[in-house]
Amino acid sequence: MKTTHGCIGALLVFTAVASLSAHHSFAAEFDVNKPVTLTGAVTKIEWGNPHIWVYVNVKDDHGALQPWQCEGGAPNTLTRSGWSKDSLKADEQITIYGYLAKDGSKTCNLRTVTLPGGKTVFAGSSAPDAPKK
Repeated sequence: MKTTHGCIGALLVFTAVASLSAHHSFAAEFDVNKPVTLTGAVTKIEWGNPHIWVYVNVKDDHGALQPWQCEGGAPNTLTRSGWSKDSLKADEQITIYGYLAKDGSKTCNLRTVTLPGGKTVFAGSSAPDAPKK
């Protein structure tokens, strides 16, 4: 009986650790003190759990295209905010306001996205100053 309880306990601990490592906090990957504004063309959108990803080509200071990847909120959060997987389309020009990744890559956390028609929508950021919509 003790062996069974020990195995069950070990399994529960392993499951909890695996679950925690699969999902990260905002502060673990992104820097709230490094906001970024990017304007560029959507190249791809991945609509899936636990977060959506928006990929954009952004021109650097020399006019060269730089690929960026931007993490948004969970699809459920975005759906409640009026998004759908068809809200962004390839080649559309958008403006992203977000936060840079701590690792220095061309990755950001989406706070808001300004769509081609000028409408700005909440992008599901888990940043401390993000709206709670």
